[in-house]
Amino acid sequence: MAEPLLLEVSPSAAALVAPDVPLEVKLQTARGEVPGDGADLAAVLYYLCHDPDTEVSTTARITLRELGDDRLAEVVAAPGTHPRILDILARLHFGKRDIAWLIAQHPAVSQETLEFLAVHGVQGAVDILAVTSELEDIAEEAEDTGELPDEDVPEEEIEPEEEVEENEEFRSKYQLAQTMGVAEKVKVALTGDKEWRSIMIKDSNKMVSGSVMKNPRITDAEILTIAKLTGMNEEIIRAICVNKEWVKKYPIRKALVENNKTPLPFALRFMASLGEKDVAALAKSKNVSTVIATQARRLLMNKKKD
Repeated sequence: MAEPLLLEVSPSAAALVAPDVPLEVKLQTARGEVPGDGADLAAVLYYLCHDPDTEVSTTARITLRELGDDRLAEVVAAPGTHPRILDILARLHFGKRDIAWLIAQHPAVSQETLEFLAVHGVQGAVDILAVTSELEDIAEEAEDTGELPDEDVPEEEIEPEEEVEENEEFRSKYQLAQTMGVAEKVKVALTGDKEWRSIMIKDSNKMVSGSVMKNPRITDAEILTIAKLTGMNEEIIRAICVNKEWVKKYPIRKALVENNKTPLPFALRFMASLGEKDVAALAKSKNVSTVIATQARRLLMNKKKD
């Protein structure tokens, strides 16, 4: 028998599913006519799917299945949505690729749900599982050598490079870039030297900046610098997150966790591989999201219990 599921909802939503609620009110709620946010809607519908009244439970299931994209997006974007509810929505709506992608990015999504979405070709889930697998390999290697993730990890894996000097040649390239079309910029981004890469990575056209990440000459030091840039667009940060070779480097994972542009599922997974000292710093930091700081404190408390 499955364990009872405890869901956090607002007082107004909880009142709609109380034992003494009239049948008509339950039916109205089961039809999705619920005040409050997306998490409330998902929670009460899930609860009513298990109502002893067949009409109520059937109506709630139909409502979950027929939720419009806007309401679905609201539900799966709500930080309080429970992993089991995310799983139900994934199985009902995996064919809606935008919604499925949002579910895969949710910080509370379970491994089982990710695996289901990956089997059905949802790229966001495939990417996260690939990175998770890589991190597990890193943890196993660390355990074999006695260097567990909860120990201080030296940040000497990436040799720092000198910053690009804004000399006359650099300024000349920057001025030339202003006259280039998109096709020319993409070509330079894919093949250019470090100076060109430093210019093109900041280009407002995502096709241009994204091409820099495919340049075979880009170095780990450059990737670390980019991972630290809080003004970088999320697609560039995501490209770093899904690259197995780059996220093998501890300083890059640390920079990604500290960068608020990093999608939460990746940041949370990378944080689990950081040393205790860095996790403690995250727990006290005011420069990271509340979710990251809270999870960092939770990890520290669990370690103390152990």
